[in-house]
Amino acid sequence: MVVGHKNGINVNTASNSLRVQTPLIELSQNVQVVTSKVLADQQIISMSDGLIRNVSGTARSEHWGDLYTNIVSRGSQIQAFRNGMNVVASYWGPLTEDMSFVDRIEFVKGPAGFMLANGDPSGLYNVVTKKPTGATKGEVNFTLGSFDLYRGSLDLDGALSKDKKLLYRFNVAAQNRGSQRDYEYNNRFVVAPVLSYQLDDKSKLTLEYNGQFARMTEVGSYYVFSRKGYGTFPANFTYTNPGLPPTRINDHSGYLTFEHNFSDNWKLTAQGSYFGYDQKGMSSWPSYVAPSGDSLIRNIGIWDAKSTMALGQVFLNGTFKTGSIRHRFLAGLDAANKNYYADWGQSHDLDTIGALFDPYNPTYGTPVNGYPVFDRTRPIEERAVAAGGIQKQRYSSIYVQDEIAFFQEKLRLTIAGRFTDVSQVYGVDVEYSKAQRFTPRVGLSYSINKSFSAYALYDQAFTPQAGRLFNGGKIKPITGNNMELGLKKNWFEDRWSTTLSVYRILKQNELTGDPVHSSPSQGYSMVLGEKIARGVEFDARGTILPGFTAIANYAFTDAQVTEVAEGAVGYTVGQLLPGYAKHTTNAWLGYEIQKGTLQGLGFNGVSHP
Repeated sequence: MVVGHKNGINVNTASNSLRVQTPLIELSQNVQVVTSKVLADQQIISMSDGLIRNVSGTARSEHWGDLYTNIVSRGSQIQAFRNGMNVVASYWGPLTEDMSFVDRIEFVKGPAGFMLANGDPSGLYNVVTKKPTGATKGEVNFTLGSFDLYRGSLDLDGALSKDKKLLYRFNVAAQNRGSQRDYEYNNRFVVAPVLSYQLDDKSKLTLEYNGQFARMTEVGSYYVFSRKGYGTFPANFTYTNPGLPPTRINDHSGYLTFEHNFSDNWKLTAQGSYFGYDQKGMSSWPSYVAPSGDSLIRNIGIWDAKSTMALGQVFLNGTFKTGSIRHRFLAGLDAANKNYYADWGQSHDLDTIGALFDPYNPTYGTPVNGYPVFDRTRPIEERAVAAGGIQKQRYSSIYVQDEIAFFQEKLRLTIAGRFTDVSQVYGVDVEYSKAQRFTPRVGLSYSINKSFSAYALYDQAFTPQAGRLFNGGKIKPITGNNMELGLKKNWFEDRWSTTLSVYRILKQNELTGDPVHSSPSQGYSMVLGEKIARGVEFDARGTILPGFTAIANYAFTDAQVTEVAEGAVGYTVGQLLPGYAKHTTNAWLGYEIQKGTLQGLGFNGVSHP
């Protein structure tokens, strides 16, 4: 694998898409950044490839394999963003980003609605894509791995004009990838061109396209069921069957960004984007399990989906003083229109009652009940009506924030507020339900010295949610608040950084699957009630000695139900919430030879649960 020398693993500034001007050590929020060097050194090629081991308290389920990432942190699934845009059109999304066009991933812990519109109180991750740098350079990567992994990628960066006003970045990647489970595969092709043009000394226009084209095994093939628990079957065992058609996904996204510097202290950024997603595929689940033993009927269900999203935002950053008091000002508008259609209303059994699939003596020829043939003659929008697979959302919001610095800028008080108006539809195409809310934010940060700071944060969240209740009723947005204390320290001239945080997150009105009426054809939800997540998180990263780098983290998480809504079944007060571990630790060490004929050769090791 050929890797050029890049920036280190420890940074102190956020990307422009996070909208904040404050250095991370002074920010009254916990933000962890996984840099391009970390992605390269750890040979991460997808959002699902061990990326989360670099950030404390994050976890994900294998539920969707490499289709969707669905990261859980602080007791809840966090929101997915790309270049500052909320790219969640439904619970199932977005498609995992291929790392060939990714520059960094920023994890914002705790609510960040003040800077990135609607979001969960537990946080979000922001995928920042590669942009032209103005330097002429290129990079080629070849990756070979176990289970038939063959991958190549190309990254070109440079200027298209002599005056370097017109710049480009071009990334392309292709992979064939198998699995430890037989008959599974995940093949992709990616293309991501970017053009930027410097209109004048103060203005720049950037046009970007990301295209991902996937061909993979049906969703759910990752599952292995057994009454005897883990480790019952060999590592290569699978319930899928050769001969099933692949799930095909075409994922397109485009961005147009305008940046204008009125002066050294004031900047306007406007961005519009469009996302188009098309999926033709299937999911697999057992439809019947024998009363004793592990024999079952494998069922293949259709899962076709279409998603479109149009998003826009404009924000103004400024710095000014009133006497001896310094202000960092932020104000902006966000708007989005999202539509998701899915057909999961057709299914087919591969096996029959008289010929169950026996996992202890599996046969993978032509299924006894034949292969599925689904009706796709009608448009997906029509089929989604019958399947109850419609999700729509429109929102707009306005926000203002001021970070006020006192006492030679050692003490910083952040006051912010956002007003959000949202309308949405879930399940069937009926009248939009509407909600509005103002959410405030107060943060305090104090610099003990230039490399050591303490912060406190109180933030409220407002997260619209989609669903439908079996007995009817209005779906309310998730409301919640986050209280957090933390310490941040940079060591050895900023070569090493540590963050320690203690938090409490309260969430109300959150929906969860109705255990009685939650099949894909029904898709009903119920209101859980109230839950609280508490925890302690510690992150450390940096360069120990020249060429020797390390990342380590620990998290203690306690998330449980504190109130159960009337009619909610299957939950009790004090019950722990699924999807996280109470204690998680991760460590990664890397060493790169600094001199001699082997200069640049690296060795890496990782330890995680």
